[in-house]
Amino acid sequence: MCDCTRDFLERADSITGRMNGEPMSLKRIADNFALYGLNKRVAALESLDDELRDDIESGSHNLRRHVQLMALRRRMSDVHHALRKAKR
Repeated sequence: MCDCTRDFLERADSITGRMNGEPMSLKRIADNFALYGLNKRVAALESLDDELRDDIESGSHNLRRHVQLMALRRRMSDVHHALRKAKR
């Protein structure tokens, strides 16, 4: 199955849903992001940036997902900057 049509949140929901029985919250995703190494954090942020650059379709679901992605990106960026400041 190609994941190219699913966004970051849909892939995360699918993976964590299979592993934990329920999708992971945005806060928990950002908390787990702190466990990544520097290179993996940068790659994840760049991947999110690429998704956010894509055009938003007109449906309310798509707009809601885009807003959720922006909030997740902001949280992940804050975590990344705090870890960089702590030299991690």
